[in-house]
Amino acid sequence: QVQLVESGGGLVQAGGSLRVSCAASGRTFSNYTMAWFRQAPGKEREFVAAFSWSGITTYYADSVKGRFTISRDNAKNTVYLQMNSLKPEDTAVYYCAARTQFGSSRYLLTSYAYWGQGTQVTVSS
Repeated sequence: QVQLVESGGGLVQAGGSLRVSCAASGRTFSNYTMAWFRQAPGKEREFVAAFSWSGITTYYADSVKGRFTISRDNAKNTVYLQMNSLKPEDTAVYYCAARTQFGSSRYLLTSYAYWGQGTQVTVSS
């Protein structure tokens, strides 16, 4: 079992920055890989960013590439999503997720067995 708790969401003006965090507990951090997804009102949950299984390579949705950065602190079992140059269309509930099966697609919701409760990010224009 993996427990995930997000924090750090809030209200920010367009062009601003925000960092959300995801603290993991339960299984050994190195035994799974992490990602961020988001869900805007009335829309499906979508992929935002993820680590490769090794944790070395990062992947981003085209809509956030160059603006968002996923990072991790293994000593704290925490994953971060630094969001810069925020736009109103980035408004969503942001979820962290843990993938435990090697070889599954990092882009699919169904590849992730564990999810946090989500944290709201609102970007005002």
